[in-house]
Amino acid sequence: MRKTPTTYILRFIATAYLFFLVAWPVSLVVTHTFDDGFSSIQALLSDPDTVVALELSAYVAVFSVVINTIFGVGISMLLVRQQFPGKRLLNALLDIPLSVSPIVVGLALVLVYSGRNGWFGPILSDIGFQIIFSTPGIIMATTFVALPLMIRELVPVLEEIGIEQEQAAQSLGANAMQRFWRITLPSIKWGIVYGVVLTLARSLGEFGAVKVVSGNILGQTRTATLVVEEKYLNFDPQGAYATAFLLAMVSVACIVVVAIIRPKNHH
Repeated sequence: MRKTPTTYILRFIATAYLFFLVAWPVSLVVTHTFDDGFSSIQALLSDPDTVVALELSAYVAVFSVVINTIFGVGISMLLVRQQFPGKRLLNALLDIPLSVSPIVVGLALVLVYSGRNGWFGPILSDIGFQIIFSTPGIIMATTFVALPLMIRELVPVLEEIGIEQEQAAQSLGANAMQRFWRITLPSIKWGIVYGVVLTLARSLGEFGAVKVVSGNILGQTRTATLVVEEKYLNFDPQGAYATAFLLAMVSVACIVVVAIIRPKNHH
């Protein structure tokens, strides 16, 4: 294709847009983090409460990724391979976490699972299980906001590969589990990998819903994103930058690793 001046202008606009919206702000976080060398990172990792918050964020993110991966694969298979009444409604409902504010999500969970006034809260409290202002509530909120990411990665892949190979395997006597493990899963594995990376990044960075349901209890339900806010509001910008840097680097590292290990012919 012949390159025209319009092509270069559009490239410049796209590059400038990404630079000012993404690259420049992130680079400022990195540079401010290391204004005093590694002292801010060392101070952060020597604070027991911050270490607990980082561990809690990692714990919640892992659970969110596992839950959304299992659920996402199942729902994606259902949407692509099956026809049933209400399919379009279900497909639309799956996008609610992307269209509703996380604050609203957190408030909704409080109204349903609060220990005193929630619909199910009193029942759960009677059996000694607390959701709101505890780790299960944080996992639930984080899982909800990251729900569509895995599904929206897998549905196009499943539609592209079709069902011909699965039908051929079925005609040869393979059961449903054999067809899934030997044909479907290898075909969608890179879609799952990309979905895991997106879900992990979204889970680590969740703030609004977690702030509502966690109670922000020091050393118990305070996550890394809440640490960023707390340190910035308490005039500790270096600590806020360092925490944000660690969260961002995990997501960036995942993206880089995927880009390196994926096959060259995979698009």
